Formats: sequence, structure tokens, C-alpha cells
Amino acid sequence: MQTHGLAELYRQMGRARAFELAVERLWRRGLISGEMHLGTGEEAVAAGVVTQLRAGDGLALTHRCSPALVVRGVPLVPMLREMLGQSDGLCGGRAGHMHLSSREHLVACSGIVGASLPRAAGFALAAKRLREGAVGVAFAGDGAMNQGMALETLNLAVAWSLPLLVVCIDNGWAITTRAGSVTAGELGARAEAFGWTVARADGLEVEEVQRAASELLARCRKGKGPALLHVTCPRIDGHFLGDPLLEQSRHLTGSAAKQTLGRVMSAAVSSGGGGALQRAASMVKMVGTMAKARRETGRGDRKDPLRVAHQAVKRAGGAVDVIDAEVEAEIASAVERALAGIEVRDA
Repeated sequence: MQTHGLAELYRQMGRARAFELAVERLWRRGLISGEMHLGTGEEAVAAGVVTQLRAGDGLALTHRCSPALVVRGVPLVPMLREMLGQSDGLCGGRAGHMHLSSREHLVACSGIVGASLPRAAGFALAAKRLREGAVGVAFAGDGAMNQGMALETLNLAVAWSLPLLVVCIDNGWAITTRAGSVTAGELGARAEAFGWTVARADGLEVEEVQRAASELLARCRKGKGPALLHVTCPRIDGHFLGDPLLEQSRHLTGSAAKQTLGRVMSAAVSSGGGGALQRAASMVKMVGTMAKARRETGRGDRKDPLRVAHQAVKRAGGAVDVIDAEVEAEIASAVERALAGIEVRDA
């Protein structure tokens, strides 16, 4: 078991957050094409788990892969060049931000929901046969755990006693659907029913995540079968940058909310298709979902793992200002180098 002090964990979390905020700025300037899915709010999971990995461990990630890649040590400039669509990027400018991979670091990402589990099972099978003591690790969202390939992996990993750790990052949402409305039972209990060892952690507390990950990984490395770490996490941003559900919900306040909702309800009742009461009920349900999204998201201290870690390091007498300055300088330098040779036209 290897442990990292809180200050180092905070540094890694800060690097992940600063990198993604830099990516967001590049995306909003139109320099990165397509949708952009950020992992803001998941930094404690990335730092707490990935710092426990060794050379030879395989890591399969989701479409929100940047935090874990940064902590894993994948070079920042090639990652940025990849997102910018440059031929000298990490994957030749063809992967975008959802399908990044690095053979050197044994890490692969995918935009296919649930694909990280069978991929990591493949890493784990290779480790069992070729690299004793190595493991495969999958990051997956709570929505992904309902996919057929995820359930197949839960079964096969026990049948073959694979050294596999699945990290379920549970933010309570499956894109725009509340996970609880489409998920039967509790996810950890589901894995336990297959014979998995399960631990649970608070995604706001990086040291708690690290302890749980260390214990589960130690079991996997000793050949004691697969394990699942169920981490509850805040969703600080929407499903993607510019998520209309989140953007609209942010404006549903005061008189503006009353005017907007009045117009929406009037249109719903008067439009065709279905009964008036049915249409009105559907709109009420939609507005409730938007309001819940607004309440449960936002970059406030209370639900921001980076701020929680910042305050903890500061209370312990850590040099948070120095760490923050070093992180900002590192990311700024990476962005400057990544943009070299690219014609930038700001609006």
C-alpha cells in the first residue's frame, strides 16, 4: 500500500481542475471542436485512486477522463494538442477528448457508456496471466452500471477471479435522468450479490477515497478477486459544457421564473398531442427536474472536493498558496506550448 500526504493529493486535484478549466477556456474560444465533457467535481476520485496505481496497472476511463489522465502522468501538452486536433497530439489528432489513450501509461478512454468495465477486465486478465501483482482499474458512472456489458463484467470477473477494481462515480444523474428513477436497488449491493468486495467513500474527501482504494487494490493484487469502490460525487457542471438543462435552470429565479413558467405551461396546455392535463403534468415534471439540477450543481465550497481539500490543507498548515501558484504556472505553460503554431483568432 502506498499513501500520499494530503498536500500532494491536493496538488494533483488542483492540476486536474486547472487543466480542465484551461480546456474549457479553449473550447469556449472555439479552438476545440464538438461537445466537451468535464470531470469537475471528480478530482478527489482521480487523485485518491490513481495515485495508488503502479507501472503495469491498466486504467480504463470514461468520456470524463482528463482528471485521471493528469494524475496518471500523461503529458499535458500532447493531450491539449490532441484536443486541438493537431497531428502531433497524443493520438494523432483523431481521438478528441473522449477517446484518449496512452500505451506508455496503459490507459484508454471511451465515450461508449459502460465500455470501461470490459476494457479493464481485459487489462486485469492480462495482468493475471503476464504481470503478477498488477491490476486493471475501471472508472464508470452510475448510469453505466446498468449497461449489459457492465453486468457481464460483474459476472465474469468473479468467475475468473480477476484482479479488477471498478470505481463507480455516482453523481446521481445519467445524462439528464435521475439515476434513482431507472436503477433498481443499490449499486454496491448489486456487486456484492455477484461476489465482489465492496467499499464506499465520499467523493468530497480525497483521503477517504485514497484509504478505500488502497485497501481494495491490495486485495486485488493478492489474488482475492475483483472489488468495487462506490463513490458519491457532486456534479458541478452539466452533462457537457453548455448543457441546456443546467443553463436554463440557472435563470429560473424570481419574476423571470414566473413569467417563463407561465408561458411554458400555457403553451403546453394549448398545444396538440395528448390531453391538456397530461401535457401540463409533463411540463411540471420537467421544471422540477430543472430546479433539482440547479440546486444540486454549482461551484460552491460545500460540494466542491477541491475547496474541501484546500481548507483541510490550510488547517494543517500547508502552503496552499504556493501549491496553487505552481499548479497555475504549470498549466499556463502547457497551454502556451500547446498553442504554438496554431493560428488563434479571438472574437
